[in-house]
Amino acid sequence: MSSLFELAMPWWEFVLRAVVIYAALLVLLRMSGKRTVGQFTPFDLMVLVVLGSAVEGSLIGEDVSLAGGLILAATLIACNWLVGFATARVPGLARLIEGSPVSLCRDGELLPAVLRKQNLSRSDIDEALRDNGLTEPSQAEQIMLEIDGTITVVPRKGAGD
Repeated sequence: MSSLFELAMPWWEFVLRAVVIYAALLVLLRMSGKRTVGQFTPFDLMVLVVLGSAVEGSLIGEDVSLAGGLILAATLIACNWLVGFATARVPGLARLIEGSPVSLCRDGELLPAVLRKQNLSRSDIDEALRDNGLTEPSQAEQIMLEIDGTITVVPRKGAGD
């Protein structure tokens, strides 16, 4: 029973490991694009689960104690809170960490190079159009990929009526 609370390494090493893994994953997820965090496909979900398993050893090391797990959980939640706190208060930091919206279509014309860069297919655009009662990009004034990975469609006046 005492092994539940006996740490295999100093408490600060758990904190350090959690902060390093959090920062590394933040950078990697930011580099992977908005679609990764927005519109989950079954493949994206599988990658997320495998990613969690892949970093588990880096976080926990040889420790299997309850206390170690709680220290890691608290540190990861604190990191997430601190990033939210900082991005809400430091101009430009939110854009650096979260990115900014990207225009996928202007005046009814799709931007194929932007779609490729954002790893979006025509079927992703078609789905967003259907969600807004439209059938063609020409019916849209603008189509945007938001920072959370959702696709926003602004219909042209009179389109879809």
